[in-house]
Amino acid sequence: MSTEALFRADAYLRECAARVVSVGPEGVLLDRTVFYPLGGGQAADTGTLTRADGLVVRIADTRKSRAEGAGPDDALHVPDAESAEAAAALVPGDTVVAAIDWDRRHRHMRLHTSTHLLCALVPHPVDGCSITSGYARLDFATVEPLDREGLQAGLERLIAGAHPVAIDWITDEELAAQPDLVRTMSVKPPMGFGRVRLLRIDGVDLQPCGGTHVANTAEIGALRIAKIEKKSARTRRVTIEFA
Repeated sequence: MSTEALFRADAYLRECAARVVSVGPEGVLLDRTVFYPLGGGQAADTGTLTRADGLVVRIADTRKSRAEGAGPDDALHVPDAESAEAAAALVPGDTVVAAIDWDRRHRHMRLHTSTHLLCALVPHPVDGCSITSGYARLDFATVEPLDREGLQAGLERLIAGAHPVAIDWITDEELAAQPDLVRTMSVKPPMGFGRVRLLRIDGVDLQPCGGTHVANTAEIGALRIAKIEKKSARTRRVTIEFA
């Protein structure tokens, strides 16, 4: 059985009822979850698991399961140190309410969507990325300098343009026939499961992505280009943060 990753269909879900599948030293596995596990450059969700009797387990991290036979969406909910005893009290079959730290998630969604806007503005492959609750950065594989003022103006224009953001799906074969859709060199889209998730920003960007995003670019809010760095002879790093 594989965990049902509810955030893939609806990134705005803040909580869900779930059943405990297993509990171990690496974390708690649920049959369904709203928690996004670390991956694709995006930081993991944090939050709580609350059992019907009031037992609360604070989740400090979420990681993809590396266990043999694990499904692509199997996620381990890692308790913080103070919740280790409470987590150990959970048993398979327990019903819990899984609730994410919404403010943290929403910041991830806004910043992750903004990195797709950057991809639309910079016509070079991405060779590294990181999305946190405080900033996002993209490393572009280029020897050319990047225009900070131009990128700032472009971001503001695309955010103000209120472009709808939606999820599409294509088959592995369709993606293989359109390799130009893949912009990232360091993170490859997950294939081998029959279909691949695409993020579509209407009139702006289309590429494989498994992260969480806002429904409209206007929701991102004010951002600023914090800095542009030359990380190597062939790489330029752009860091963005909330204004």
